[in-house]
Amino acid sequence: MEPNNTTNPVNVLSVFDFDGTLTYHDSFIPFLKFAFGKYRFSRKIIRLVLPTLQCARRKLTRDELKEVLIKTFLTGVDEQWLKDKAEQFCEIYWPKLMRPAGVLGVAAEVQRGSEVTICSASPSLVLKPFAERLGIKLISTELEIVDGKLTGNIVGQNCRREQKVKRLEQVYGDLTQYHLRAWGDTRGDFELLQAAQDAHWRHFHKKYHRYKHKQVVPRN
Repeated sequence: MEPNNTTNPVNVLSVFDFDGTLTYHDSFIPFLKFAFGKYRFSRKIIRLVLPTLQCARRKLTRDELKEVLIKTFLTGVDEQWLKDKAEQFCEIYWPKLMRPAGVLGVAAEVQRGSEVTICSASPSLVLKPFAERLGIKLISTELEIVDGKLTGNIVGQNCRREQKVKRLEQVYGDLTQYHLRAWGDTRGDFELLQAAQDAHWRHFHKKYHRYKHKQVVPRN
């Protein structure tokens, strides 16, 4: 069915955070556990204990911790292997990972004729099957690939906080040409939500969690 654009004269850009917004929880760590298996995952994740403590003591930023996580697990990994695992992960975990209300919310934005995209800090290679199944675009953290192998490095910066707005501008240009609608659930989404004319904080969560942080307001 073709989207009905007759009720959408203004260009509407609808942007959804993924982890915690469309899902019940983070997807990247569960994906790594699924891809590598419990034994290999446990052996690798133990290397993150010290960096995690450093992050808790603010000696390491969240972005730096993310870089350590990616280097630990994905350095030298075959790109096609990771893509195959991502497809399998999406197929198996979709029912238990995705919020039904979130999936319906995305479908409603597509149906109304909006330009719809996920904007997430999780790696694009992991989220691509989810975006394809939802039938929307994807903007997320890109991993460096050389000769079919992951180097363990991030291309550019982690797609979080102000980087979400910058990445949207890189893809869509001046955001003022759109009526920006945004959905998010953590501090990493504040800049995106504040740039939107129509901001939704934990919109698909239970009511108590939905209104816990009322300081997230749309820009006038």
